[in-house]
Amino acid sequence: MHACRNVTACWGITIMHAMLSTEPGGPETLEWTQGPDPEPKKGEVRIAIKAAGVNFPDTLIIRDLYQIKPPRPFAPGGEVAGVIEALGDGVSGLNIGDRVIAMTGFGGFTTHVCARADACLPIPDNMPFDEAACFIFTYGTSHYALKQRGELKSGETLLILGAAGGVGAAAIELGKAAGARVIAAVSSQDKADFCTELGADATIVYPRTMDRAAQKALSAQIKEIAGPDGVHVAYDAVGGDYAEPVIRSMAWGGRFLVVGFPAGIPAIPLNLTLLKSCQIVGVFWGASIYRDPAGHMNNVRELFDLYGCGKIKPRISASFAMQDAAKALSMIAERKVLGKIVLTT
Repeated sequence: MHACRNVTACWGITIMHAMLSTEPGGPETLEWTQGPDPEPKKGEVRIAIKAAGVNFPDTLIIRDLYQIKPPRPFAPGGEVAGVIEALGDGVSGLNIGDRVIAMTGFGGFTTHVCARADACLPIPDNMPFDEAACFIFTYGTSHYALKQRGELKSGETLLILGAAGGVGAAAIELGKAAGARVIAAVSSQDKADFCTELGADATIVYPRTMDRAAQKALSAQIKEIAGPDGVHVAYDAVGGDYAEPVIRSMAWGGRFLVVGFPAGIPAIPLNLTLLKSCQIVGVFWGASIYRDPAGHMNNVRELFDLYGCGKIKPRISASFAMQDAAKALSMIAERKVLGKIVLTT
């Protein structure tokens, strides 16, 4: 007689709750709904979610502004942590009761979700659920950006735009762990103070709106702090009119990493790349996971090692109940977040 592979089938039906996007729009359009638990298909597991990370793409996907456009209704949320409670056919290497992180793409702002077994990672014993739910997306993005795309080396200067946000804060810690000198650029003094606490060597507070004069002033400030060699690696998680002043501050042979565009997609005079002999390098971490799964798993192992050594740790500035996801998304969209926000069930 085989053991039951579905906990709820043995113990009775439970009800799933989810924050659903039923029409394109902002956080206020999400609806708290309920229904039966999803059943895992072949190669999937069902996870009872304990915590879900909130990330900037979640604010885009509900507006149909992200690369992925799921059919509605759907729940946003691409990063969850919880406990496996059911296994689909063909799943091996995972068991009911395992604590896992799952990268779902979307569907994570729920109490229960089915995820591909190969998208799940065991959570280290010393990592709580809230930190686990805020770990892979930000640190995975920034580690891939700095290591594979930026080829950051010890002793180089790293400038981070949007350094107080989730991926930016992760980039500060990872940059320091790599031996770089880190300059954190942010939009307010409280964010600058936060970055200093994370280990940034210097900070820059830039204005929330940029005209031509402000661009020149920002470029001059970066050059003064970076020194005569300039910025070797720039990590741009902001975009808009902030990008050009950074490229004007690049070192010879520097690498400008394109990570995100909350301030809009920048227009770059390409003659600057010729004058600096620098590179503009795209960072599409989500696609890299599927194109190079072995490289991704090696990065994850390195990140868990860094966490175990205390060199990186998610900075969670706020926690909300799952049904209050709209409040969390509004904070992200308004760029009010220091580090990470988490939802809990």
